[in-house]
Amino acid sequence: MDLTKRDVREITMPKDIKKQKLLDEVKNEKPIKSKILTLPILIIGFLVVLFGAYMLYAMTHMHVTSKTETSTVKTSSGSEKASSSIKKYVAGKDYKITYSNTNLISKEQINKALGANYLNDINSLMSTKKPSGLDMAKIEVYYNKDKNLLVENLFKNGHSTNEATTAVVYDLKNNQIVNSGVNYDTNYQPSWLVYTWERLTK
Repeated sequence: MDLTKRDVREITMPKDIKKQKLLDEVKNEKPIKSKILTLPILIIGFLVVLFGAYMLYAMTHMHVTSKTETSTVKTSSGSEKASSSIKKYVAGKDYKITYSNTNLISKEQINKALGANYLNDINSLMSTKKPSGLDMAKIEVYYNKDKNLLVENLFKNGHSTNEATTAVVYDLKNNQIVNSGVNYDTNYQPSWLVYTWERLTK
């Protein structure tokens, strides 16, 4: 049987149309399938990011909180140590200071001389702790007007005699300590009592 070109086209046309329809349907199905698959992936990705952000926040918050708590504990324990180690001594209750013969020498000059060897530090005078505590019972300061000297007699707490445990001689003209120790030169012997510090509490 002889078929013309036209006949061939007519015979084959329905097949092409069917094929095209099938291709169109497949094309239309692909986006739907890809959309269905993409949606769960997006949801899972969003949840992972959200969970990661929450974990990061929780870890940072815990670190900052623990650091703050640690520093607070350190600060409070440090302040407790400082407050317990430095006792506040009260004038008139724990100790007494008396200035006399102030017409001969000023209080400022006496205090400056005492400060040269830390004898105006009440905490140090009262403290019994070594090495900084002097554990003094009494300090008497005499003024030698002729030589312009101060002789500071130091009486250690618990010392049995009326003699000074040690003595310091201070030159008021040159503002310096010129002698210290138990056996100081008799030329430095005092003449006028100008200052007394006494411990009142044991």
